[in-house]
Amino acid sequence: MLNIFLPRGSRRRQLVENLLCEPKVPAHIARNFKTLSDGDMQLLTESLRRNFFSKDPEGYLSTEIGRRDLCDHLTGRLEGDRKLTIPWLDSARPLKDARVLEIGCGTGTSTVTLAEQGAKVTAVDIDDKALIDARKRCELYGLTVDFRKMNSTDVARAFSKEAFDFVIFWASLEHMTHEERMIAMKETWDMLPLGGLWCVTDTPNRLYCYDYHTAMMPFFFWLPDDLAIKYARFSSRQALRESFPDYDGDKETMLRFLRWGRGLSFHEFELTMKPLGQLSIVSCMSMFHRRRGAFPFLRARASAAYRYESFFHTMYPEVHRGFLQPSVNLIIRK
Repeated sequence: MLNIFLPRGSRRRQLVENLLCEPKVPAHIARNFKTLSDGDMQLLTESLRRNFFSKDPEGYLSTEIGRRDLCDHLTGRLEGDRKLTIPWLDSARPLKDARVLEIGCGTGTSTVTLAEQGAKVTAVDIDDKALIDARKRCELYGLTVDFRKMNSTDVARAFSKEAFDFVIFWASLEHMTHEERMIAMKETWDMLPLGGLWCVTDTPNRLYCYDYHTAMMPFFFWLPDDLAIKYARFSSRQALRESFPDYDGDKETMLRFLRWGRGLSFHEFELTMKPLGQLSIVSCMSMFHRRRGAFPFLRARASAAYRYESFFHTMYPEVHRGFLQPSVNLIIRK
């Protein structure tokens, strides 16, 4: 999701479409982009339908939302990552020949964007069916990736003897329980060699005033879990609204709710890594693109997101601006 505060409805969609076309991708990155033939795209579509979208309640893929979701898994996320995330990561350290551990690869769109730049990628995920699609996707793109089925809490033990240049949590920390998140953050930070880059991208910010990820409601991430799961009945997202109508404290129901996604904030970083003042934060993605001159309205003082960021930075200057964005997208050097 873009690191911005946008109006809702058609105006929001139009702004997103315009913005995604705006960033100029460096030539040394753009020349590595690979394209699938129509036949290969059809094979990938069939794989996604057969695996990741195999549970198709009430014809989800025949609805407008379902069709957009499938399109997003085919090309939408790929193009967004190529234009936004890859130039940002590459600016901190060239991805070519870099050793990358990607945690939470999903169906492999982000994995493709890393591997096509020449990175040596090890990608892990806990979802069997997503991994099948990720392998198929990389095969169709002609890319070699080491895929592993693994829980994030087992990563450090599995790769304790390997040295990675990047450890990247790609839109995955928000879907972990708090205990899983703390273990995964601490252990991957500890295993990272000095000078290595620990990265988080596309993870909603618990401190931001609007939840664009899970409930599409203001202040949702500020609520304690027991209150949030009950309040989810007011969400505009039908699937979320109807998933937890009679929550009575059942642990399995709460776990399913947490898997939908809960926000992250600087507090986990201080507890698992170092105090904020000692963390070497290399870059924040939205600030990186702001300096490049992309998304000019983000710099405008009239921007709601910019005003929010500036207000809290004035009150708490010790908190890095990267923790005041709608999403947490940070590169931290050990």
